[in-house]
Amino acid sequence: MVFSSSLFVLYFLPAFLLVYYFSPRLLKNYVALLFSLFFYAWGAPDFIFIVVGSIIIDFYLVKWMHRAVGNTKRLLTGMSILLNVGLLLYFKYANFFVENLDSLFHVLGRDSIRWTHVALPIGISFFTFQKMTYAVDVYRRIHPPLKTVADLALYILMFPQLIAGPIVRFNEIAHQINDRQYNETTDNRLIGFFRFSLGLARKVLIANPLGAYADSVFAVDASAVGTAFLWIGILAYAFQIYYDFAGYSDMAIGLGLMIGFDFPENFNNPYISQNISEFWRRWHMTLGRWMRDYLYIPLGGNRVSTRRMYFNLWLVFLISGLWHGAAWNFVIWGAFHGFFLIADRIFLLNLYKRIGKLPSVIITFLITLIGWVLFRSESMEQVWHYTQGMFRFTSGDTIFVSREIWMTMAFAAVFSFWAYFPAVEQWQKKLLSKDQSFKSMMLMSLTAIILLILSLGSITSSGFNPFIYFRF
Repeated sequence: MVFSSSLFVLYFLPAFLLVYYFSPRLLKNYVALLFSLFFYAWGAPDFIFIVVGSIIIDFYLVKWMHRAVGNTKRLLTGMSILLNVGLLLYFKYANFFVENLDSLFHVLGRDSIRWTHVALPIGISFFTFQKMTYAVDVYRRIHPPLKTVADLALYILMFPQLIAGPIVRFNEIAHQINDRQYNETTDNRLIGFFRFSLGLARKVLIANPLGAYADSVFAVDASAVGTAFLWIGILAYAFQIYYDFAGYSDMAIGLGLMIGFDFPENFNNPYISQNISEFWRRWHMTLGRWMRDYLYIPLGGNRVSTRRMYFNLWLVFLISGLWHGAAWNFVIWGAFHGFFLIADRIFLLNLYKRIGKLPSVIITFLITLIGWVLFRSESMEQVWHYTQGMFRFTSGDTIFVSREIWMTMAFAAVFSFWAYFPAVEQWQKKLLSKDQSFKSMMLMSLTAIILLILSLGSITSSGFNPFIYFRF
């Protein structure tokens, strides 16, 4: 069940909000948990028991760890992390490992491996990281463990952020699990409704049509297509993945506000970045912070030698690439971004300062576009042909670009880059804040209704409605 479906918008969400708002305060968490279990089971009924079982095991491991000391404490923490990493490795990477091993055996003339393909649980990359933050935050004594299994299950399985984030760290939300009274206001519900409708519109009205066009470009032989159409195709994909994922994050944040939760922001105008380092401070921010605090800093962070720091950066982004998908193009995509993060520190940041803001934004966006070819392609062979075609600068087969696509692309570009001007970025921050006047609140509510109606019209008239990050 995706947020941008009529099933969710017209049936699941109204039913949930109706039951939730009219439930006694002591039962609200149980209502949210029951609906979240139903939400996950609807899309992945075969895996709900595995997820719930791992949550129960985690609850008791962390509870015992909190009371333990010394080696026992470290052992129990390690067991919790091993459980979650093990589940992620098996369900997400077992097929990748076996396929590559099988290819090696084929080269060596040996028989293929008999293997049953492992299905991927929806959202495992996101809720696995959240479960690990629970163990690590309690181990570091940032916050005590939750008192009941139901509370932990709600933190992990809460449907607004369960499938594709944002990655909500335990210490960011622990105090809200049992006490949200200060956040459950009419203003927050209206702001949440606006944020949800805004995200739905970004997803349905911009990401979907551009995604359909990008798919049509990537479905043909890149060596036969004209250079211009390859650039249009990757531009369409760049805007699709941004509005798809940022739109989902808006919807998740809005849903959270409607029931009293403050989820962290996940995007901040990434395409206006002046270097790749800044891009990763603006794109999928919760993942970037997770990688920094739970992987990069434990590896030594900036406290090690320069060479070791560069290696740590590169390693973290290799892992980030593999986290996004079990395929070599994702690994190389991570290495690609890691390379430019290191290049920033060696010489690029100084170069960008000399050439100014606009050229820096353009260069950074072009680097990002080449990276998206790696991310979108089905194989390394396609990466090679597509990238080669982008810089071949020749004519070839044409791929029809409708007026709708041109208009959508124009809107996508404007809304992606208008925060280049500081005044616009400040206005955006004020618009998305919880400090709103009565007049602004009424205007936002009216806008939300209009966006919701337009989005529902698009949903019912189109069968193309993927969510890119659901597969991660």
